[in-house]
Amino acid sequence: MLSDLITALLFTGYAFIKSWNDPQSLSISDHIPVARCNTFLCISVDLCGASGPKPLKTQRSLPGTPVSLAHCPIDLRTSMEEKYKEIAEELFTRSMTESEMRSAPYEFPEDSPIEQLEERRHRLERQISQDIKLEPEILLRAKQDFMKIDMGFFNPLESVTNCTRWWQLNVSGVKTKYSNLFHLHPCSRHFYLYFQVPFTDLVDAAKCVVKALFIREKYINRSLQNFCKTTAHALQDLGMKTLDLGIYEDVPETPVDADAPVHPPVSETHPYDNQDPNNMPPDTGYGCKMVDGVVHVYTKKTNMDKSGELDLPYPDLKEYIADMNVMMALIINGPVKSFCYRRLQYLSSKFQMHILLNEMKELAAQKKVPHRDFYNIRKVDTHIHASSCMNQKHLLRFIKRAMKKYPEEIVHIERGRGQTLKEVFESMNLTAFDLSVDTLDMHADRNTFHRFDKFNAKYNPIGESILREIFIKTDNYIEGKYFAHIIKEVMFDLEESKYQNSELRLSIYGRSRDEWDKLAQWAVKHSVYSDNVRWLVQVPRLFDVYHTKKQLANFQEMLENIFMPLFEVTINPRSHPELHLFLEHVVGFDSVDDESKPEHHIFNLDSPLPANWTEEDNPPYSYYLYYTYANMSVLNHLRRRRGFHTFVLRPHCGEAGPIHHLVSGFMLSENISHGLLLRKAPVLQYLYYLAQVGIAMSPLSNNSLFLSYHRNPLPEYLSRGLMVSLSTDDPLQFHFTKEPLMEEYSIATQVWKLSSCDMCELARNSVLMSGFSHKAKSYWLGPNYAKEGPESNDIRRTNVPDIRVAYRSETLTEELQLITHAVRTDELDAIDEEDSLTMGSFPGRR
Repeated sequence: MLSDLITALLFTGYAFIKSWNDPQSLSISDHIPVARCNTFLCISVDLCGASGPKPLKTQRSLPGTPVSLAHCPIDLRTSMEEKYKEIAEELFTRSMTESEMRSAPYEFPEDSPIEQLEERRHRLERQISQDIKLEPEILLRAKQDFMKIDMGFFNPLESVTNCTRWWQLNVSGVKTKYSNLFHLHPCSRHFYLYFQVPFTDLVDAAKCVVKALFIREKYINRSLQNFCKTTAHALQDLGMKTLDLGIYEDVPETPVDADAPVHPPVSETHPYDNQDPNNMPPDTGYGCKMVDGVVHVYTKKTNMDKSGELDLPYPDLKEYIADMNVMMALIINGPVKSFCYRRLQYLSSKFQMHILLNEMKELAAQKKVPHRDFYNIRKVDTHIHASSCMNQKHLLRFIKRAMKKYPEEIVHIERGRGQTLKEVFESMNLTAFDLSVDTLDMHADRNTFHRFDKFNAKYNPIGESILREIFIKTDNYIEGKYFAHIIKEVMFDLEESKYQNSELRLSIYGRSRDEWDKLAQWAVKHSVYSDNVRWLVQVPRLFDVYHTKKQLANFQEMLENIFMPLFEVTINPRSHPELHLFLEHVVGFDSVDDESKPEHHIFNLDSPLPANWTEEDNPPYSYYLYYTYANMSVLNHLRRRRGFHTFVLRPHCGEAGPIHHLVSGFMLSENISHGLLLRKAPVLQYLYYLAQVGIAMSPLSNNSLFLSYHRNPLPEYLSRGLMVSLSTDDPLQFHFTKEPLMEEYSIATQVWKLSSCDMCELARNSVLMSGFSHKAKSYWLGPNYAKEGPESNDIRRTNVPDIRVAYRSETLTEELQLITHAVRTDELDAIDEEDSLTMGSFPGRR
């Protein structure tokens, strides 16, 4: 067996020398049957077959390949085929039990090399087990070529030259005007080409990554959300058919000129002034009803069963479960974890090289821009809750002011009798003079770490839920008057700062059908609007609480309360005029609650449908997210038909809890909030990078609840190129100053030693991730912001050097070309590494 191994090594060297000098002079298939070569040889791999593409068979039932991949002409079958369901269910089961494993099944072990050693041993055994027999004359020629190497035939400088030439021609594609902006050391280019995994593992890993990206593209496009253009083009180059939904239409032109001011024109009229239903779009006459947890729309309101149903697509349950099982199987596959972990380590090292070579150039480029610096570039707080958007000093001053201004106003009903604001505080033996920040006791401290219950209690001023209801609720006896006033004060502060914007979360609980109307009436009645603010609607995952209190009979009733009013106002805006106006400024949905709460149910085909979910246990995270996504998808298609703007899904995801939360987020969400658990899941982290999924991170919030500040992965994510931004989450609990977002930036910069370019890049990311209009972003980032690469950047507005944007764009393009090249390439060359053979593309070869 040892002689066979030596023979294989000799032949590999021979193949390398011949193919290096004359790629056409060696045809291995002329000498050795391909079936005998296996991983030792540089063979031609036809992933599509000699006779053309072989699409996968349609399989809607489990286990097997999901139907979503059936129309893909690239053969993406891997060694895990027919095992997705079993692998996924095993991982789900392990995530629900208290395991004594040293490392989680989805976590790449850094302190324990057991999994690495086992994988390396398995790799070596597989290579040694190959029985390779070579013809004597081939061995003789191989030995002669090795003698040439000893005589100096092989010139390492030529390798670097060829590598540079390969980089310029094959990786960068078309040479642009930005090619000379920044340096990239030739050695980094050389090592970039090596996949660092065995040949069979490489192909499997590349197929898995491409398959996962294709799954995300399908779900994002189907719901009319935004998918990364660069990634979409890479998948299209593989020959994949995109969904015919008009997703890749050019971004609409805006009247923004390249020399236009950075401030959009201020609205001349208040958006809530025109409340006349006669000026709103007419009724379409459509009817709608919920079937199995998803709203269906029909051409007529009467006899909906007999009338035609509108074609408003959404993924059915079978398809989603199948794709979920595929994703769960991919993230725990050993070779895929190794591949993704190596790529992430490479991205970190490459960024450090970029900083060493180009940091001074970036700083010089920023200094050349007149008037622009970090203070006067646009920043968006992409994750902040409206009920805690003020700091505690602001709330304290407002409460004292209200006690002096409205002492006799009835604010609460207690046992059938109205209570004035003065009487409420007298019942607590408190006066305005007694109140202080310490008395409010709303700031998170060391006692809230890993205690989400104690953190939720901090929302109650002075520990009294009645004060929370009076001051920071929209639905109370005074119809949210005080809350509207304090929100408008926060909006005024944002407008005064000019360059800071927020996306505030308001809650819809799903307990009653009129919640949407009450929320819209609150916003319209009190004129709660600002050009600097957009709304997201968060849905707390509290069905079990409402069901226990007999407020909801089943989960479908909760879904109906959340989505039916939205369909009704889309079909006939005149039926809910205030809601129609309010929705013009709502950009998406959020799903919130404590992710660390244990889940006692696995979401699969045996799970009860929403109408049958009457259990006391709360549905799992993926159950909530799927039905939110499915209804939002149908709603978006209906709103697109009517010419209204669409919504996106941006849930809290990956702050704590099991890893499959991040899998659901990757499949269904445009952006997520937190994403801390990605640090433990190299496959998912690499996928989030390739798909450029936005991640709104809140280090100060995490520091008080789940993860100390120095362990926060944000600087690591940023260096690797993930689409991350800084956000505040809950200034009332975590911040002290009047500008909590600037406080977040300043602390991050001091602790992690971020450069001015890093800070401006985070700010630019926040605008790109946000739900503000295309026109507003064109003013803030430049008229070409939606394009790819450095052409999208306007340093006069963003203060981000073209050098940094070009580096990010080229690095992402190269990573995408790496995996797509592995899937479709016809030749792979062998490289020695760690006493085993690995496969990769040599410079100068394609």
